[in-house]
Amino acid sequence: MIQKGEAGMKLLIGLDLGTTALKIALFDEKGTMLGVSTQEYPLNTPKVNFVEVEAQTYWTAFKNGLDDLKKTYAFQSDDEISLAISAQGETLLCIDKNGRVLRPAIVWMDNRAEEEAVMLKEKFGDEMCYKVTGQVSFEPCWPASKILWLKRNEPEVFESTDKFLLIEDYFLYRMTGYFYTEGSLVCSSTYWDITKKCYWKEMLDFIGIRESQLPVVEESGVVVGTMLEETAKELGLDCKVTVCTGALDQVACAIGAGNIKEGMFSETIGAALAIVAPVSHPVFDPTRTMPLHYFALPDTYMIHTFTNGGMTLRWFRDKFCQAEMDTEALGGGDAYDIISREVSKVEPGCEGLVMLPHLAGSMAPDMNAKAKGVWFGFTLNHKRPHFARAIMESLGFILRRNLEALKNMGVQVDEVRSIGGGAKSPVWNQIKSDINDVTLVTVKTKEAGCLGAAILAGAATGIFKSVEDAVNNMIQIKDTYKADPTNKEVYDRNYEMYCRLFHDLEGCFQNTL
Repeated sequence: MIQKGEAGMKLLIGLDLGTTALKIALFDEKGTMLGVSTQEYPLNTPKVNFVEVEAQTYWTAFKNGLDDLKKTYAFQSDDEISLAISAQGETLLCIDKNGRVLRPAIVWMDNRAEEEAVMLKEKFGDEMCYKVTGQVSFEPCWPASKILWLKRNEPEVFESTDKFLLIEDYFLYRMTGYFYTEGSLVCSSTYWDITKKCYWKEMLDFIGIRESQLPVVEESGVVVGTMLEETAKELGLDCKVTVCTGALDQVACAIGAGNIKEGMFSETIGAALAIVAPVSHPVFDPTRTMPLHYFALPDTYMIHTFTNGGMTLRWFRDKFCQAEMDTEALGGGDAYDIISREVSKVEPGCEGLVMLPHLAGSMAPDMNAKAKGVWFGFTLNHKRPHFARAIMESLGFILRRNLEALKNMGVQVDEVRSIGGGAKSPVWNQIKSDINDVTLVTVKTKEAGCLGAAILAGAATGIFKSVEDAVNNMIQIKDTYKADPTNKEVYDRNYEMYCRLFHDLEGCFQNTL
């Protein structure tokens, strides 16, 4: 059944441009989701380390997502829509002077620019990279490395490029005709100075581009312009659409969880475990392991990193839980819910079983690309649910490592907001709360990234007085978990073992494939 609102509704659209799928969600002013659509698209891998997507693929997914929304909600000509984007970082597009895309987008995970990253390290050094950009080292995935690769390997494209854009910038241009970006997205380009809030001239000179070839940098939640008439017609929208700057996807997710001020911390367990801790001023890690990013509120920053997350539990489900997946296929409930019920029957600490969940390497604060998954301490008493619980506890230990790293940087965390697939499991939420001796809160929305973008759009267009006002109006708390002190001793013991295992096995990791 198609919903139809009152005449002249003020509506909010959050558009989440993900790696393999686009999500588009429609909200009212109270945060009620009126419709959502997910449009998947493939990644093209023409060579080893190459990951690309045609720009039109993203745009077609947007159009199809809007068409899906229209099946559930009837837009009226006097509605007023505010739109903003939650975007994947580091995905690069090249546009000529006529606005034509010159080549497929180079996706963030593309690592073709290995030689170029080494060149940047040799020229500037990783310490300078961290001081200027907040990124701990020069890597092939950063846009500066990719642009230098284009210069050296596709000179015709490089010379014909009028604008180098990230994916949010490209969508803003397609919708409004204006070239804008925002700080939370451009800060991981490694050509933007994160404290001076301007393009890094020495880097631009070295990679051979001009500032005029880059979009104007604005804050998040700022009006860019009204959607072009021809674009609105192409998308089948006959109402006014105001397009606003959004944020990096993890920033948008943090906002969608209500994590917008110092002392809070959000964690997202999906394919990766991502953490965001807002800070009121730039805070650099003396050990140079925790990246610093720009946040969505003016002159605020965030400590942000990620590592393996739900990927490990999904691996366990796919390899060892066929019965649970068969039950789900027959309509008997979600396989993860069944696994969680079994986990709840296992005592905290898993009777001494500890896991290192690094199935694809480890990220900050324990950087080791060669780290592997490890089970330690299992005996004849251990059964399959013990191993599932050990995975959940291991992700709680990674959170604790990050929280300790933040504390060593002088950043105190009083509350954790949990979102993503991992937040659906009450037993896992309690495990994380207990291990970290912290209050953990979940929120009702299932689409935190889309909601965060919608909040920025609402603040930009004056529907709300501020982002804080929008958060108070649109976000609803679901559950709150308090740490159980009776589990502290066993978790402290297993956490110590987790840390010792990682440290003691580093030499072994280096000798693995």
